[in-house]
Formats: sequence, C-alpha cells, structure tokens
Amino acid sequence: MSPFPTSTVLGYPRIGPRRELKRALESYWDGRSTRDELDRAGADLRARTWRKLAELGLEGLPSNTFSMYDQVLDTAVLLGAVPARYRDTDDPYFAMARGTGELAPLRMTKWFDTNYHYIVPEIGPDTVFKLDAATPLSEVREARALGYETRPVIVGPVTFLLLASALDRLDEVLGCYEELLAALAAEGVGWVQLDEPALVADRTPEELAAVRSAYERLGSAEARPGLFVATYFGDAGEALPVLAGTPVEAIGVDLVRGGVPEIDLEGRTVVAGVVSGRDVWRTPPERALGALAAVRAGRVAVSTSCSLLHVPYDVEAEPGLDPRLKERLAFADQKVAEVVALSRSPFHGPAPAGTSVARPAPVTAEGRGPYAERAAAQAGHLRLPPLPTTTIGSFPQTGELRAARAAVAAGSLSQEDYERRVEAEIERVVRVQERLGLDVLVHGEPERNDMVQYFAEHLDGFAVTANGWVQSYGSRCTRPPILYGDVSRPSPITVRWAAYAQSLTDKPVKGMLTGPVTIVAWSFVRDDLPLRDVVFQVADAVREEVRDLEAAGMKIIQVDEPALRELLPLRRDAQADYLEWAVAAYRRATSGASDRTQIHTHLCYSDADQILAAIDGLDADVTTIESARSGGRILGAVESFGRGLGPGVYDIHSPRVPSAEEVAELLRGTLAVLPAERVWVNPDCGLKTRTYEQVEASLANVVTAARELRHRMNVSAD
Repeated sequence: MSPFPTSTVLGYPRIGPRRELKRALESYWDGRSTRDELDRAGADLRARTWRKLAELGLEGLPSNTFSMYDQVLDTAVLLGAVPARYRDTDDPYFAMARGTGELAPLRMTKWFDTNYHYIVPEIGPDTVFKLDAATPLSEVREARALGYETRPVIVGPVTFLLLASALDRLDEVLGCYEELLAALAAEGVGWVQLDEPALVADRTPEELAAVRSAYERLGSAEARPGLFVATYFGDAGEALPVLAGTPVEAIGVDLVRGGVPEIDLEGRTVVAGVVSGRDVWRTPPERALGALAAVRAGRVAVSTSCSLLHVPYDVEAEPGLDPRLKERLAFADQKVAEVVALSRSPFHGPAPAGTSVARPAPVTAEGRGPYAERAAAQAGHLRLPPLPTTTIGSFPQTGELRAARAAVAAGSLSQEDYERRVEAEIERVVRVQERLGLDVLVHGEPERNDMVQYFAEHLDGFAVTANGWVQSYGSRCTRPPILYGDVSRPSPITVRWAAYAQSLTDKPVKGMLTGPVTIVAWSFVRDDLPLRDVVFQVADAVREEVRDLEAAGMKIIQVDEPALRELLPLRRDAQADYLEWAVAAYRRATSGASDRTQIHTHLCYSDADQILAAIDGLDADVTTIESARSGGRILGAVESFGRGLGPGVYDIHSPRVPSAEEVAELLRGTLAVLPAERVWVNPDCGLKTRTYEQVEASLANVVTAARELRHRMNVSAD
C-alpha cells in the first residue's frame, strides 16, 4: 500500500466558479438541453477541478466529490436505496431530489451545523441494498485518462445509516461497501475516503459499537484500498479510540473545531485538518504548524478541516473588495495553497496560546407583554379569520428583476428607473395575492437579491462579494457576506418598500426581516469576538428596523430565524448555553414592538422539532415552519406549543403543485393537535425559486383548502 499523500483536501466546490453547474441543471430541468449535455457539463467541471488542484501542488486529489445534486442522495443511489415509487420515473435521481407532477420529493434537511441541505435517505423494510458503483469507478477512470490518480470519497456507512435512522441495517449495507472496496482495488485505487462526520456528535454505546463493527469488518476485507476515515465539524471524542482500535490506516481529525487528539495514534496516518473549510480567513501558520507538531501519530498529512464545499472558489475573483480586507481572506484555492505550503514546512513547537477579546455581556432588552394579552390586542387590531392564509415573504425573482439589478450595477439603468420597476413588481405581487384571496400579504421582496446579503449591503461591518457563490442545495447558491467589523445600521433598510406595499391594499402586509442568528450564521464571521457578541450587535440593528417598520404603520412584522437549529452545537454539553443566548438575541431584536404588533418568525428544513422549547422561547406570536416535505413530522411535537403556528402545507423546493386535498390533509393533521385559533396556513418557505405559474396554482389550492375547512367549522372569513 502506497503512503498517504502529504497534502490533500476532503472535498472541493462543485457548482463551478461562475455557477456553471447551476445553469446546466436548470437548462436540463426546463427541457432546454439533454441529459448528455448535462453530463458533459459535469465532466468539464470535474476536469477543471483536478487540473486546478494539481496546478496548486496538491498531492492527494479526491474524486467522487462532484454531485449533480447531493452527496447523500448519491450514496443512496450507490447502495440501491431508491424507493420503488421513483424507479419508473423518467429520471429517478432528480425525481427523488425534486419530485414530479405526481410524486413528492424525499425529505430534505441541513447537513449537520452547515447551511448545506441534503436529501434524507428513505430506508424501509422493503429496501434491498444493491451496489451500483458506476459513478465512483467512472470518475477514477475519467481522472486517470487526464493523467491524475485520485482517491474516491464516499459517505461512510455509519453516517449514512444514522442520517436515514436505519442503523439496524448496518450488516446489509456493509456488504455493499465490501463489494465497492473490492471493485476499487481491482481498478488499482490506492486509497478510499469514507466520510463519518456523525462521529463528532454525541454517540451512544450502541452506536460506537456499530462504528467498531463496521470498520473491523471493512478493515479486514482481503481486497481493498487503504482506508481513510474522515471525521469533521468537531472533535471525534469517544469515537476516535474506537476507530483507532480497528484496522483502518488513516484517520481524519478536525483540528480547527476540535482539539489535538490526546491519544497516541502510532501506526496510523493522521490526516490533520488544520486549514478551515468553513470560513474565509487566512490560516495563521504558527497555530497550524504547532497543532501539526502536537499530533502523535505514525505519520501526519496536512488537510482541510472538512470539504471546501462550504467556501467560494477564489478570492482573486473579487477585485471589488477592499485590499486591506482581501489580504486577510482565503477562499478554496487559497486554502489549497495553504495546505500545500504547510505540508512542505517543518512542524515545530506547541501551538501558541490563543488570544481573546473581552467584551461586556450584552444588556438585556425590555420584553413584551404576556402572549395572552398580546393575542387579544392583536385579534382586535387585525381582525383575521380562523386559519389565516399567508406566505413566507418572497415571490418569484423574475429574469427581468435580476437583469434590472445587473443593469444598475453596470450603470446602464438609473437608480430611479430601477426603483420604479421594483414598485411595479410590488404592485403585481399585491394584486396577485388579493386576487387569490390571501388574508395577510407580503410585498414579495423584489428589491432583495438574498435574505442575508441584502441586509449585509445596508449594514456597516459587512462586505459582499461579486462571485463568492456557495452551494446550498441542488442548483441553489448563495453569496455569504463577510462580517469583518462592528455592526450598525446607518439608516432604515426595508421601510420604504413595506410601506409602499401597505399603501396599495386594505389587507395587512407583513414587514419582512431576517433575524440576527440567521444573518450571522449565513455570513462568514469575524473570529476575534465570541459569536454571541457578534449576534447581539446584529440584534440591535434589527431592533431599530422593527421599530421603524412599526412606526410606518406595519401591523405584522416577520423576523425569520431559519438558522436557529443550524447553529446548535453538535455536542449536547454546549447546546443549552447556545440556545439561551440565541433566544435572548431574538427577543432583544423584537422587544421594541408594541403588544398589538404581531411578530412572526419562520424556520425551515432544520429538524426544528428537536428545539421546539427554544422556538417557543423566542416568544414570537406566530411561527411558520417546514412540514409538507417531511410529511407533517413536526406535528408530533407541537401539542404543548403555546402560540400561533403555521406548519407549512406547500413544499416550495419542488416544482410540483400540491392539490387542495393534499393541503387540506396536512391542515387536518394540524387541527388534530392544535386549536384552530392558533393555526396558520402557509407554504414551507419563500417562493423566490418558483415560477409565477407554479406559485399561483399552488396558492390557489392553499386558499381553497383553508376556506373549505373554515366552512366545515361553520365560520366565515368575513
């Protein structure tokens, strides 16, 4: 077996430096190109990746990190875990990811504590695992034809089954992994990477026993490449000695979010993740070299802490950034260069002690009145029917809107003309909602490019990028802002557009804001302050905006926190402290509103049932939450929820249009556990990624279902 390379990365961005994969996917989905054309676009991106990594001097090149949608979905296909209902569709892979006209897609949620979304595997009693190794084998051959030897990367068996809540199927799945290892060995592959990020969370004795059983069995296989088991997103803790007691040859540890292993790993290669794959700051070489020197192992290789999937491609593609900030930054290509440089430096001395900046604890803001008093005041103020219908905030972002924003940036469209176009789109959105019969309207957010970036562009302390795209799921990409300094709000941000929308209608229009936790979670954040202090700075800015919206006449203000669950630490002993300050930050941001102003919040695709007590603690008057795609999973936990709740009845991440009966069924499930006076009717999330045709048809069915249920309850919408 050849030695493990001295430098590698656990993965690399795959959407393309200019979002080439996004365009190829959407062209294929829209019927403007063929599957062959999509596959050629993917092959071109893979070739460019291997070429770039080799040019940067990286020794260990990964393969099978590219995906047409999601690596967990890829693993399900690899193992034959394709539910029967999708097998006869035109394209089962994308049917599972996006649904069809008749079939809902598989559930989707967040990948550990990141903003990347994965497709949750569906494994039932009838699932028969059968290996289909075509993709990892073809990528090995593809790279070899270009002159590159690669290391295939696969989601490990324990993590895969834990994500699918099917660890009891381990023996069957391990048979497929043994076949895969044998096929890779026959192909001449020297190493394979099995990703096990689930091992950095708290694991039960039974789960740790499964880890031991899995890797003793795979390590004992006669025909296999070298086994590299990668843990990341934190400290492997009690799982590390378990792995070390199996025949695996290399173990990956995250030395950015986790500590240097306390155990001696003599006889193993430790793949030391000293360059962060989660942020955009340059790596202090003294700290990295000190950490490398402290590792006790037979051999140490240098790597990123996790895949570089979570950062943009190249800081040199950002000529508009302040040079003083730019010199502090490292995107994917710069991080690869750091890995290579560190691998060529002698490891020396202990890691220097870190320095921290002491800041006083944030001052507690005044609270609002008790919910019962607020609810009574709001009922008289708003006069809404039972089961009020609304949307989450955004409406479709048309090509015309995106072109207008680009024209303003290019100087070919005046700001005045652009603002007139935004007003025209707001009026269109309001009229559509009135025609459909929604009860609480939104302005549609046509002026916003992204729910976080838009606020970053209007707050001091942030910088935004031109090409810093990061994949969120499938073809969906975001450009996370860079939060580099103290945050403040120089002037109102959303008031003009919300007030304009309200002037067009007698129905209430929601003011739409992004919450402080989410703004910080979906940004690349300065590392010289505790995260809590940064969040409270943002909370103060949001609080000012809440007050100005209320002063402008907004009766309902929505402050979204979809990232509340996302930032939850993976280890239980750190979770209570995080939830305490995260909830306090939200309450601070909304505390300036009067009792008769209704505060809404929204969470999506984040296993929110796990933190329902904290969501209740936000003290929002109404919470809207994902439910349709997960089949109403949240309903099993909400009986004790004491405020307004809108479990989503329309999955906006799929192009399919739900029927009125589907919506009604989800509503009936909600009414079985919550009183009607606290139930809201809404989609799962914002509508910006959908078309107007899809949106209008879906919302019409949502309104129809709500009205039919009202009729059966013998109440009127008047």
